[in-house]
Amino acid sequence: MIAAADAFSPSYARARVSFLEAAATAGMAIGSHNHPLPGREGEVLAMDVALDGDPHAERLLIVSSACHGVEGFCGSGVQVFAAQDAEWREHARAAGVAVLYIHALNPHGFSWVRRVTHENVDLNRNFQDFSQPLPSNPEYAELHDLLLPASWPPGPDNAAAIGAYIRTHGLPRFQAAVSQGQHAFAGGLFFGGVDATWSNLTLRQVLRRHGRQARHLAWIDLHTGLGESGLGERISACRDDAVSLARARRWWDGGGQTPVTSIYDGSSTSAMLTGLMWNAAGEECPQAEYTGIAMEYGTVPIEEVIDALRGDHWLHLHPEAPEALQAEIKARVLAAFYVDTPEWKARVVVQARQALFQAVSGLASSLS
Repeated sequence: MIAAADAFSPSYARARVSFLEAAATAGMAIGSHNHPLPGREGEVLAMDVALDGDPHAERLLIVSSACHGVEGFCGSGVQVFAAQDAEWREHARAAGVAVLYIHALNPHGFSWVRRVTHENVDLNRNFQDFSQPLPSNPEYAELHDLLLPASWPPGPDNAAAIGAYIRTHGLPRFQAAVSQGQHAFAGGLFFGGVDATWSNLTLRQVLRRHGRQARHLAWIDLHTGLGESGLGERISACRDDAVSLARARRWWDGGGQTPVTSIYDGSSTSAMLTGLMWNAAGEECPQAEYTGIAMEYGTVPIEEVIDALRGDHWLHLHPEAPEALQAEIKARVLAAFYVDTPEWKARVVVQARQALFQAVSGLASSLS
């Protein structure tokens, strides 16, 4: 087994090579879906898929990374580690569980150190029914001009106005207003889009290709940016359904040691969201009983995360910014979603490995 820190890479290009090499060495079936645009280093971008196990298995576990691009620095490391973890792989095989690794759901964001896709869309707000009226977020509309001022960094008047909003309404309401998603400001934060993105459509292809045979489907989607640094919050990634939530808690709560939270009952650090990616599991694999979590690792305080994203979106709107300011903004975004220390990486891997074993045990306990 490799050391935890050795599984993580300093760039998307390196991470992709590490993942593909690990999957190939393990004898996994590999497929790639190339993105239409090049990466930051001119590299080919792709959503890569590796299947470990029987392609006809009735029990399938999906492990995915980089739904929010830059968060792939963490998620890819977990996937590379798991692909080289002989004990874990044997445990899944012995339980009759096939494991599908989806590397870099949003490769463009991963490569360019952005949270959003090349369409400037938050992928985890993009799984909407676009034939119907889209959710509105009037509170974001109230904040949009403050969040993305004319110049960066913001002046004292801007900081005072946002501080006044937080003092009046509270930090949780500010977080919800900013992060729950919006469909009115294409250049804004947490934009859910007005159509399905490339990543949305490509993921659906992957689910149809690999998930239609499964009778029981589990999903661990790897995220960063919320909560205590290094702590992996298990957030239920199921519908607002008591049965699905109870099953997720039975599988992953570790007898209360690793509780499963929910955006629906207010127990999660995440705000209430719509257009979530896991909706595609039920839509593309309706024959399967689905159970999932988002594994959300903390990095820095939420105020710092939001400020880093504000800077990144400002830069997207102002590509003429001086190189020194561009580098400063990018470094701040990376630090908001990836803690580049051996201690943080080790904590990430230990908790992910525990969740992987829990998922297999849960799938194995499901009735045929």
